[in-house]
Amino acid sequence: MSIREMIQEHPSVKDDYTEELGEAVKHAMYGAAIINSCADACLAEEDAKSRAECIRRCLDASDACTAFYRIGSRRTGENIPAIKAAGAAAVIACEQCHALCSMHDDPHCKRCARMCEEVIADVKKALHKLRHD
Repeated sequence: MSIREMIQEHPSVKDDYTEELGEAVKHAMYGAAIINSCADACLAEEDAKSRAECIRRCLDASDACTAFYRIGSRRTGENIPAIKAAGAAAVIACEQCHALCSMHDDPHCKRCARMCEEVIADVKKALHKLRHD
């Protein structure tokens, strides 16, 4: 099953589909799950109390990714401004999450930081390709 194909086949999309948006929505979906899992893994670490800010940033990024992939995959009507706003929020939240997770040596934070990098890059590309309203 492909979210990119689902978006592309939407009757309202027509010529307004971009591969970049499809890829960004896909990575945001994965990002939401991976980043959320990192927050949970941080809770299980011995130093969980000192990771409170990292955990919060992970949760913020996961929620922002969820909002972006849900809004980005809805194409009935003209929602380009909402897609751009949700994308901008996802980029900011992932940048903040990345800043802290990239400082930790544990595997889950390293994976989370890499996922944030992918989401940031893909969402930025998608926002750049969307038509301007």
